[in-house]
Amino acid sequence: MAQLDRERVTERLTLRRFTSGDLDVLADIYSRPEVARYLYWNVRSRDESAEALRVRVERTSELVDDNIMPIAVVWRSTNELIGDFMLRWSSDEHRQGEIGGSVHPDFQGRGVAGEVYRELLVMAFDELSLHRVVGRCDARNERSIRSLEKVGFVREAHFVENEWVKGEWTDEVIVAIRTSTRVRAKGGSR
Repeated sequence: MAQLDRERVTERLTLRRFTSGDLDVLADIYSRPEVARYLYWNVRSRDESAEALRVRVERTSELVDDNIMPIAVVWRSTNELIGDFMLRWSSDEHRQGEIGGSVHPDFQGRGVAGEVYRELLVMAFDELSLHRVVGRCDARNERSIRSLEKVGFVREAHFVENEWVKGEWTDEVIVAIRTSTRVRAKGGSR
């Protein structure tokens, strides 16, 4: 089993485990309607964010729940938490993975998600030997879909009204990348 056992550094970011000290920023991120818009939950209270953080902190020491690795994303120049990402993978036989996450609105539009995704693909393919990694997005969230496509993901499916989320039927777009079609991630740790 892989873990985020060391900080990983990219050009502008540090990817690390969550700590209890991340609560203020995580609560700020998830209290914003523009962040929660395409997520499965509504804006979170501070208490709800504290519970979500508790789960992330506990998960890093022993991976559980279908092998989910929570990733805290920090802007290196200020040492400020700016994102909450995850890498999930399934059985050794099928070698499937999923990535996703949220970026603080003040840092959106700067290529942060793509920089994180490139590093997560290094982990997924080079360290976990996965065959395929997907991203699942609300079809209305074109920014997230584009950020995945920019690092090599290809749209594989568009499911129409397949999930009931926040009182409405929503479409879902599945993008994926396979190890056999992947262009080696640039700028990631080795």
